[in-house]
Amino acid sequence: MSPSILRIRSDDKLPDRADAVVIGGGIVGVSTAYFLAKRGLSVALLEKGYIGGEQSSRNWGWCRQQNRDVRELPLSALALRLWDDMKRDIGRDLGFRRCGLYYATDNAKQFATWEEWGKKHGRPFGVRTRMLNAAEAADVMKGSGSRKWLGGVHSMDDGTADPALAAPVIAQGAQALGATIHQDCAARGLDITNGAVSGVITERGVIKTGAVVCSGGAWASAFCRRHGISFPQASVRASVLRTHPIEGLAPALSTPECTLTRRLDGGYIVAISGKGTLEFTPQGLRYAREFMPMFMKRIKAVEFGIGRSFFRGPEALGSWGFDEESPFERIRVLDPAPDQGAIRYLLDRFKRLYPALKDVTVAGAWGAYIDSTPDAVPVISPVDQIKGFVLAAGFSGHGFGTGPGSGHLAASLVTGEQPAVDPTPFRFSRFGDGSKVTVGAI
Repeated sequence: MSPSILRIRSDDKLPDRADAVVIGGGIVGVSTAYFLAKRGLSVALLEKGYIGGEQSSRNWGWCRQQNRDVRELPLSALALRLWDDMKRDIGRDLGFRRCGLYYATDNAKQFATWEEWGKKHGRPFGVRTRMLNAAEAADVMKGSGSRKWLGGVHSMDDGTADPALAAPVIAQGAQALGATIHQDCAARGLDITNGAVSGVITERGVIKTGAVVCSGGAWASAFCRRHGISFPQASVRASVLRTHPIEGLAPALSTPECTLTRRLDGGYIVAISGKGTLEFTPQGLRYAREFMPMFMKRIKAVEFGIGRSFFRGPEALGSWGFDEESPFERIRVLDPAPDQGAIRYLLDRFKRLYPALKDVTVAGAWGAYIDSTPDAVPVISPVDQIKGFVLAAGFSGHGFGTGPGSGHLAASLVTGEQPAVDPTPFRFSRFGDGSKVTVGAI
């Protein structure tokens, strides 16, 4: 079952030419299109399925600075400002609320990690965050029975946005600025002349352009590979459930059992941070060495398996001609079934956390593929092998919250303007220039 999402109209005619083409209609792609159009460029956004149909509508909706990897902190701070700005400028509700995020634990090691993060990273970067003592954590966790809570964290400026609204509404904002949106229109590849982008080959024809941003999520590595570009990427399959409306809980809460996020309808998304299934695939085997440090760090949270994705999907074998059907057309929307065992496990953990809510029922559940890089930090960068080609992918589960900031950065890289944040940590070349791979936060 896929999550519900606002569906928007497509533009009828594919343009012959555009200043920039964005491939992929998730939160990063639509934000990139929005900021390029806001700069006055003619923009065409291509989406093989429908806007926000994959990971951008299947995540928790958290927009946070708290516990971020230090490399992502400037990007997340920029994104939070832009969430506010975009709501005002577009004039539509994105579901964004600075409701604050709460963390509670009875684990001394976890509590110490949060405290160290605040001292070492949070305060120097101006993140407003406050440690909670045992009584304060118990107040946040009222209803959790007789459990003794050690403490927690309150990040008061962070918040959530609605995955069912955000990407489609931002896409409509881009349309209002003159961008064209083309759904059910896959990009099969790049037209390259003398080592530079000269167009995008789609299933409906060619768009001439000198600038392309690929924000293809789990499909980005396959797209790059078709052009001889090696982008190490692995996708972890996760399962999420949502409940019917519940009263009296914090709006966004992380605990050792699970993570809870209130939806606009009063129901909650229930998930577990970092837990998922890594399926063996040809692409996964190709990049196994690069991902080994991450696998070893998260070995207890990730299960391994083999499924249809070995033979079909973004990580399978195969190539294609630009005049024939591509893998992007064969799977319009990557919609994996939720793991029913994982859903039962989630529900059991929620009921253990809140015994008084033992009668809570599941309103829906879905699966998703979270695309990751070896260091869990995204690539937002020009790719030197092809002039005019910018890659924005590998967000490792952080793409929704940082989406506006990531799109803003990608747009700056296209136009050559001074970026609002240092792009160095997100450079594509770090995977081939001998840089040490340091695995970031989940």
